Amino acid sequence: MELLPIEHVSRADEAVILALNNEHAAELSWLEPERLSFLLGEAFYTRRLGALEAFIMCFDQDARYDSPNFLWFRERYPRFVYVDRVVVAAEARGRGHARRLYEDLFEHAQRAGHTIVTCEVNADPPNPASDAFHAALGFSEVGDAVIHGGKKTVRYWAKSIAA
Repeated sequence: MELLPIEHVSRADEAVILALNNEHAAELSWLEPERLSFLLGEAFYTRRLGALEAFIMCFDQDARYDSPNFLWFRERYPRFVYVDRVVVAAEARGRGHARRLYEDLFEHAQRAGHTIVTCEVNADPPNPASDAFHAALGFSEVGDAVIHGGKKTVRYWAKSIAA
């Protein structure tokens, strides 16, 4: 199987990213077009594979971002990269796309002087596939929270990428 190139996200990708994101709003969160544009402008790292078979969007500690999960990490870590969302289209699952995006992120973050990558995974509603994926990548659980007025419970994960 041919490996799709990992490419920077451009303005031209926004409509497809929005559709893919909102298909997975339960796992991620619903985005309006203006909010997506703002977040992409604040992001430390955004990449896509193919005709948007997958994408990832991450922030560093300096982002203007009000997500309760991002803010949880900002209160505890002076410098970090936070994986806000990574999604693979249903028809493209099982091809290693998410792993490739994460590995590229780790290299990019390390080159920028970061030593820790963080993320959150839903505990309620549960996401056991994401738990297993992040554990296999070397993430460890570092905390948890109940957010959105009790509608969602998350677990916080971190991975050291120090050389």
